[in-house]
Amino acid sequence: MTIIAIQQLPQQNVLHFFREHWGTTEMVISSGIYDCSQLEGFAYVNDQQEMIGLVTYIIRKQDCEIISLDSLVEGKGIGSALVKAVEQVALDHGCTCITLITTNDNLHALKFYQKRGYFLIELLRDAVEKARAYKPSIPLIGNDGIPIRDELRLQKQLDF
Repeated sequence: MTIIAIQQLPQQNVLHFFREHWGTTEMVISSGIYDCSQLEGFAYVNDQQEMIGLVTYIIRKQDCEIISLDSLVEGKGIGSALVKAVEQVALDHGCTCITLITTNDNLHALKFYQKRGYFLIELLRDAVEKARAYKPSIPLIGNDGIPIRDELRLQKQLDF
């Protein structure tokens, strides 16, 4: 298994991955509206060159933001390896921190990132309602039957 830049993969494979796992390539969050298929990122591929994990990010000056992270196989270190790859790129670009946004229902992501040194830094109340004005397909109810309303911003200082 290998981590490669998503730009090394056929574009149709990246588009298919996002459409299959997100329904669309478009991500609408408080920091912006993104076409994830056009962002920088890394894919975790198996020996058959099939994507089993994918992360996208954007760098703005000294800040890096993770936009999306998917791992199709839990508990194998795929998500951790992809996040570490982004952290290394951020360091190489002189970034001082990495941020990301998740929704209030995504308890799995909250656990995942906090275990890896990320801290909750902001609650964006009713942010998902604003996003739904642009993208009505965002569901009302999320994981574990939790209403999706708010966004949570997490951050990790890069001082290692």
